[in-house]
Amino acid sequence: MKKATIGFAMCGSFCTFSKAFEQMQKLADSGFDIIPIMSGNASSTDTRFGKAEDMVKTAEKISGKKVLTTVTETEPIGPKNMCDLLVIAPCTGNTLAKLANGVTDTSVTMAAKSHLRVLKPVLLCAATNDALGASAQNIGRLLNTKNIYFVPLSQDDPQKKPNSLVANFGKLEECVINALGGRQTQPVFE
Repeated sequence: MKKATIGFAMCGSFCTFSKAFEQMQKLADSGFDIIPIMSGNASSTDTRFGKAEDMVKTAEKISGKKVLTTVTETEPIGPKNMCDLLVIAPCTGNTLAKLANGVTDTSVTMAAKSHLRVLKPVLLCAATNDALGASAQNIGRLLNTKNIYFVPLSQDDPQKKPNSLVANFGKLEECVINALGGRQTQPVFE
């Protein structure tokens, strides 16, 4: 039996890409069909964590599909029922703000808007250095938005980064199953 199709969108929290790719591979190995999506920054910026070209190739190898990187490529996700669930992992503070305030100017935010438009679930795997600062209000708003779910968050190195929260990527698959069933059974904060 074929499992659900998951749009797996990645934003520019480059330090969490290895965790995101690990989870993308686990979902693919579990039989989920993966549609890879990357923001313009995620798909084109070389960092100390790796070259953009290699990141795109990794997503394409895991999914067996071309990475969607533009607004025009991701707009049909909702109307064409391309996904059962959209995962945004990692979801940066910038993307949290855009989602909370209805800004649709990247492939990832368009994928989310398009997917939510047909009342399907979006699962956020946040990674932001200002979660307990400027991004807190956006997280609060999204926690109260229908069909948006969160992978549990915990503080990331509280001594060096007191405002930072990162999702527990290890719980992503369990949260995928819960979100597909329309429920948030994990606490949002660990």
